[in-house]
Amino acid sequence: MKVEQIYTGCIAHAAYYLESNGEAAIFDPLREVQPYIDRAAKDNAIIKYVFLTHFHADFVSGHLDLAKKTGAQIIYGPTAKPSYKIIAAHDGQVFRLGNYTIKVIHTPGHTLESTTFMLIEKDGTEHGLITGDTLFIGDVGRPDLAQHVIADLTQEKLAGYLFDSLRKKIMPLSDHLIVYPNHGAGSACGKMMSKETTDTLGHQKEVNYALNPALTKQEFIKAILTGLTPPPGYFPKNVLMNLQGYESLDTVLERGRNALSPEAFETAANENETLVLDTRNAADFAKGFIPNSINIGLEGNFAQWVGEMISDIKQPILLVCNPGKEGEAMIRLSRVGYDGTIGYLEGGFASWENAGKDINSLNRITAEEFEKIYNTEKKLVIDVRKRTEFQSEHIIDAVNIPLNEINDHLSEIPKDKPFIIHCAGGYRSMIAASILKQRGWDNFTDVIGGFTDLAKKDLPKTAYMCPTSLL
Repeated sequence: MKVEQIYTGCIAHAAYYLESNGEAAIFDPLREVQPYIDRAAKDNAIIKYVFLTHFHADFVSGHLDLAKKTGAQIIYGPTAKPSYKIIAAHDGQVFRLGNYTIKVIHTPGHTLESTTFMLIEKDGTEHGLITGDTLFIGDVGRPDLAQHVIADLTQEKLAGYLFDSLRKKIMPLSDHLIVYPNHGAGSACGKMMSKETTDTLGHQKEVNYALNPALTKQEFIKAILTGLTPPPGYFPKNVLMNLQGYESLDTVLERGRNALSPEAFETAANENETLVLDTRNAADFAKGFIPNSINIGLEGNFAQWVGEMISDIKQPILLVCNPGKEGEAMIRLSRVGYDGTIGYLEGGFASWENAGKDINSLNRITAEEFEKIYNTEKKLVIDVRKRTEFQSEHIIDAVNIPLNEINDHLSEIPKDKPFIIHCAGGYRSMIAASILKQRGWDNFTDVIGGFTDLAKKDLPKTAYMCPTSLL
């Protein structure tokens, strides 16, 4: 069977391309659809269907643009009722794609409309399952997201539905089936996904904790709800965009491709509620940046951290990028629904410098310098890694304020004494540093290389949780 996984690492997302006899189908496409159109053209195939496993929360799907540009039909599973035209397929319904068959298996749990699609060869052999967020490699989809959109859908109720879907619909299927999930490790849609992006169903039955046949329904519900962290704030907003529709990406990009001189950029930046987002790497940003800008680097999990740290999905955004990266930044913003880019600094930060505009910078130290300061001055250390990372190992007396919670703890961060911040490698701590600088903090230093480098030093460390309050 000709099925191709198209994986996008920055948001740990997998779309799928299926082609047979000149007909193609795309499963769970990203916002930018031209790569799928080009892929089908390579096979001289027409895109006949766009299949959606559910209303996604962690990204805005490209199904509307893809259908408009290709004439493909949009297929959801039962109970899906968006504000645009679809085929809401019933459980067991089949669709023909060339010589292949695609069978609908309604698997509610992650969401009510969640659906798995079975891929069947031309001779009737069952090949694999496109599982969406119902079944991951090593995990299952979290059942607590839909309650943020539909209040009476409690996480316990959805977890019960998921138990039934897995036990009655998925686990009875043949062990040889290949599992094609929508996400891999790093996605916030699960809590312990494997780095592997495909596996056999038989192996998952052996190693996936959620498929343990010995678990009762109540034990299953407890197991998958234990340890869930709060979902990113942009998740419900992405669900609504996928339900209600959105602007074409072409329109979003056209509006954002507005190259601004330093003078015009400065004027636009002074408009109310406009955010200057610098997408350069942490080292370059620390050396010099536009006052009041925040840094979220393109080289990391850019879209996810934008979604975590910028609360207003309609936020007007001005971009500072390395020249030639503006389009990439806009596309990656749009993947998570941030369509408010109104322009970018022409020529990048160098043009701002050359124009003699005001510049800020941030202090950074190496792990070696940190070691000397820690052993002599005992400065306050703020660790912005996740709580699980901090609990695993951290510097003694460090205080844990995870990056995604920092806006809720600003009142606890002192302005009257110096402190040091770090994360695992320097990416997240620079986001935190830029936010603190924007909010008026000047009394801190960032650690280059973060805990990865600190762990190599002879510093006192512990795996026990330290107090999270600075008071």
